[in-house]
Amino acid sequence: MIADIAGYLAALLVVIGAGFSLVAAIGVLRLPDLYTRLHAASKAGAIGAGLIFVGVGVASLDGSVILRALLGMGFLLLSTPLSAHLLARAAYRGGEAPTPATTIDDLSR
Repeated sequence: MIADIAGYLAALLVVIGAGFSLVAAIGVLRLPDLYTRLHAASKAGAIGAGLIFVGVGVASLDGSVILRALLGMGFLLLSTPLSAHLLARAAYRGGEAPTPATTIDDLSR
């Protein structure tokens, strides 16, 4: 009974995580410049991978695997925005200009 519920919950989490990852991949392909692509990859990609981690942890029905999956998700949620910020800042300092649709450039001062 519990194994069946855990299996369905794990499948649901993996499918939702894969959906977020698909949205992130489409965003990376379709968005116009580096900064918006980084935004798509860092937000939706981290959530998608984190949900897949938790889904795999729930499917295992083992406490240590669930703990490692939650720690992996936490690491992703902490490190992905930081790395995206550092990449965007390095690109800006390297001369990569935002698209003309961006009207406010706080870093140009």
